[in-house]
Amino acid sequence: MADHPRSMRAIVLDAPGPPEALRVAEIPIPTARPGEVLIKVEAFGLNRSELHTRLGLADGVTFPRVLGIEATGIVAACPGGEYAIGQQVAALMGGMGRTFDGGYAEFTCAPVRQVVPFISSLEWATLGAVPEMLQTAHGSLTIGLDAQPGQSILIRGGTSSVGMATAVLAKRLGMTVLSTTRNPGRVEILQTLGVDHVLVDDGEVALQVRSVVPDGVDAALELVGTPTLPDTLRATRVHGVVCFTGMLSNQWTVRDFYPIDYLPRGVRLTAYGGDATDLPAEVLQDFLDAVAAGEAHVPIHRVYRLEDVAEAHADMEAGRAAGKLVVLH
Repeated sequence: MADHPRSMRAIVLDAPGPPEALRVAEIPIPTARPGEVLIKVEAFGLNRSELHTRLGLADGVTFPRVLGIEATGIVAACPGGEYAIGQQVAALMGGMGRTFDGGYAEFTCAPVRQVVPFISSLEWATLGAVPEMLQTAHGSLTIGLDAQPGQSILIRGGTSSVGMATAVLAKRLGMTVLSTTRNPGRVEILQTLGVDHVLVDDGEVALQVRSVVPDGVDAALELVGTPTLPDTLRATRVHGVVCFTGMLSNQWTVRDFYPIDYLPRGVRLTAYGGDATDLPAEVLQDFLDAVAAGEAHVPIHRVYRLEDVAEAHADMEAGRAAGKLVVLH
């Protein structure tokens, strides 16, 4: 650590509140213990779970806290020797930004098991957008949906960063992709990702889906939340699978859940909650290589500086983004 200062800039949240509650502070750089990696953060993506934490909706959070469930940068210290100093890495999940300080800082410290190495010459803003978005999209497709080439998939909440990343991965897998947006002005954005059928979401997309796929889609990814879930289930074929991954609506639970009324006959409902181990290094590397080769696209809405995190949170809360919000040091 001789090459590094003793303190760093970070975004600290003292208690739940509005975007303005996120303040820039000078705090000590954390010290990595054996089994941990100290990362010099170059960029990080914003995530709605951080919005939930800021609003006081997340469990197990103590304050003050540096938010951020992901970070991308280079290894600054690794006492156990698992990674070389200077190695490019991403860190994500596992309590980051909730039970211990996360990525909204110039340095962050994470357990080795939550660190994923990569090698890439892409810009840091692009690299910072990828880890959590890719992990959620990949995990939803593989663990949540067991998606297969040739299948059809409905992505409900298609202009979210995860929705756009899922569309990219699903097309690379050889799927027919139907994706929704509530904003007719965003149809073209989804078409540029290769989405086969863009549906303008008026709250009732099942009929639109069945006009394209009469028996219903093979797979559906629910990213909006419980308000749209019944309609998403109705858009899915018998023995098809719906994966509940996202809560853009901030509504998490189903009131008075009676399965026989709620679930269409034979439609399977599952859920996916991410973990860093669901993003193998080879999956991250393959995706970054595909981006570098022009074969895949990273949907970035806007890049901010660290001191603009409150503005970025306001944009996220207002739903102004189509794609990922990234903070670059």
